[in-house]
Amino acid sequence: MFDLLLPIVWRSAQHTLEISALIFLMMVIVDLVNVRTRGLLVQLIRRGPFRQYVISSGLGVIPGCFGAFMAVTLYVHGLIGFGALTGTMIASSGDAAFVLLATSPKTALYLFPLLFITGMAAGFLVERAVRSIRWIPCKECPLQQYHEEDVSWRHYVRVHIWQHIIKEHLLRIVIWMFFILVFIELALHFWNLERFVQEYRVAILVVAALVGLIPDSGPHILFIGLYAQGVIPFSVLLANAISQDGHGSLPLFSISTRDAVLVKLVNFVIAICVGGLVFMLGF
Repeated sequence: MFDLLLPIVWRSAQHTLEISALIFLMMVIVDLVNVRTRGLLVQLIRRGPFRQYVISSGLGVIPGCFGAFMAVTLYVHGLIGFGALTGTMIASSGDAAFVLLATSPKTALYLFPLLFITGMAAGFLVERAVRSIRWIPCKECPLQQYHEEDVSWRHYVRVHIWQHIIKEHLLRIVIWMFFILVFIELALHFWNLERFVQEYRVAILVVAALVGLIPDSGPHILFIGLYAQGVIPFSVLLANAISQDGHGSLPLFSISTRDAVLVKLVNFVIAICVGGLVFMLGF
């Protein structure tokens, strides 16, 4: 048993370090862009009502939770509606997006545009539905102050890179990824995982969407790993990606639990519908 486990642990550790180095580089790049464009996003949204759906879904597609956090701030200020916020959470895959870019970049090239289109369309439809029933969104939201950051490099390295990227995000990804890689290798060795997935593909799709309700990026890395190994079809990965938003919805839970739960439920339904359609098409 030890002779089997040691090579698996070693390979998983090497793979984790390689992927994590690439993820760290992408996180820094995305964070730099995010810090420098916050004021610009507000200006663009104010220029036209339809832009909020395009920009909100665009924020969601940005790897990491920065776009989702930004969307919550814009929502609290009334700059975007509930539909646009829902579109952001649909398009967002949280930190799992970094893992997908590092492990299956070709898949990311067609998954991200599909999430963007789904988020934009769903955002528009949800907003119309909300208005038709005269539902008041963000009922208990306190108005937060919006800050346009202009920080020194010393502050950026200490706060953004060390405290936020490394301690809050990267460390969690490294731990989750290592244990998930070990789990997948052991499951493929001791258990006919591929056959199980083939027999219960519809159930696996529903489970993927349900797991997406968890406001954390870690559990979703499992589906990226299974997809990279060819164990699950694209439709399952898509259902999980639509349903989940990493921990991008956590700030919304702290502001309005009602709105956060409703966003999650809407995203779950859309994940089942879109993922199921892609599944029936044979993908």
